[in-house]
Amino acid sequence: MDLLRLGETCWRAGPVGRFSILIDGEAYFAALAAALQRAQRSVHLLGWSFDPRTRLAPGADDPGELGRALLELATSRPELDVRILVWRSALPISMTQSGFPHRAKRWFAGAPVRFELDDTVPLGACHHQKVVVIDDALAFVGGADFACDRWDSTEHLDADPRRRGPGGRPNGPRHEVMAMIDGPQAAWLGALFRERWRNATGEADDAPAAAGAGPALWPEDVAVDAAGGMAAVSRTSPAWRGRMAVREIRALTLEAIASAKRLIYIENQYFTWPLAVEALAARLAEPQGPEIVLVCSARSPSYFDRITMDRARSNALWRLTSSDVFGRFRALAPFTAEGRPVIAHAKLMVIDDRLLRIGSANLNNRSHGFDTECELALEAASAADQAAIGGVRDRLAAHWIGRAVAELAEVRRLSGGLAEALWALDGGSRLRPLEARRLGPVGEFIAEFHIGDPTDVSDSWRPFRRRERSLAEARALRRRLAAPRG
Repeated sequence: MDLLRLGETCWRAGPVGRFSILIDGEAYFAALAAALQRAQRSVHLLGWSFDPRTRLAPGADDPGELGRALLELATSRPELDVRILVWRSALPISMTQSGFPHRAKRWFAGAPVRFELDDTVPLGACHHQKVVVIDDALAFVGGADFACDRWDSTEHLDADPRRRGPGGRPNGPRHEVMAMIDGPQAAWLGALFRERWRNATGEADDAPAAAGAGPALWPEDVAVDAAGGMAAVSRTSPAWRGRMAVREIRALTLEAIASAKRLIYIENQYFTWPLAVEALAARLAEPQGPEIVLVCSARSPSYFDRITMDRARSNALWRLTSSDVFGRFRALAPFTAEGRPVIAHAKLMVIDDRLLRIGSANLNNRSHGFDTECELALEAASAADQAAIGGVRDRLAAHWIGRAVAELAEVRRLSGGLAEALWALDGGSRLRPLEARRLGPVGEFIAEFHIGDPTDVSDSWRPFRRRERSLAEARALRRRLAAPRG
């Protein structure tokens, strides 16, 4: 266990039971619906957003709205403890989501489902963890929210009649990734939920019943991607009201980048974090450093993010492009077969064939010190584990271009690089180059001071302090990376 170090890069770590990656909403919602029906003791959900009208199986005779499914489950099984804890979002954000999650409070009023909004974060921060734990024995963790525009298939069709909101409005293509795991990691995520619940409500919580008391929860039609290696839970949490800061995800991100030997594959909604950019730039400057492939949306879907995150991303892309003296960096934006942009909302990183990380943290400032985040990391301990992680990476990359996994793997082996293989098979049709764009004076100011993207509580309302801190941390990181490795 080289990278997963307790108290530094992770909170808890242990051997993997069963692990699977769920690519896009169709796979995730189907697996969750199947697991919910087997719940015996508890269903606990942490979210950034929550809309009970979210359909678990669009296009089916019974679309299975999540809120209705949870109500029926709790009503038919009075012994089942069903609780939902969601960030109390600012009203302007809630209004972009039809008033949810605030309206969900009334949805569950008087029902045997406990629903609470959680505002125990500093002003301007958010609870961004996305976790579902069933019976403390099966857990889902990653980047997907429960909202009516999150469902899509891996085909990312241009026009999919199943991709519609409650009023019939069509939603655009969208990419999400979740991890599913059983064993001790599920119990740890259950403990994380109970800690959040106590902080939000002040209620004491009983210890969970013994794991494994009920029937097997693993959905029968979900293949196991890995059954070996070590799996860890890592977190971000700000220092606030007497609680210490937790920055395990930050530490693991930097350690993972520094450890890569051949390939760093990244999918992320945002790409603005200066420390990650500097760490990647240092690897690009090495003559024998790794190939780096980044997949990110062509542009953010929200107006605020286009003003803030997309501008800061342009500076990050320029920094890496200028550092890429050996031609090993590719930034790519996904599109459908007919040229419609796909929202890449996943947050994952694969290092060589030995580390896979799936979680809620974006590659921006706030995900590493200001918001709360949670991720699951899988580290290989054998050749079989490495094959499993490499297979997941190739599956993710192949799905963007609509090609078979084996075909991509073979072309990658012959070409010597993932970017070369993607270009050979796709020709820049569905994965197009993502380039820095020229910014005006206002855009440069927003990007330079990372407006809307604090590093922690100390600079949340002080952009000049944020800039000074980012520059100082980047200088310190460059010195550390330049020091001889012993």
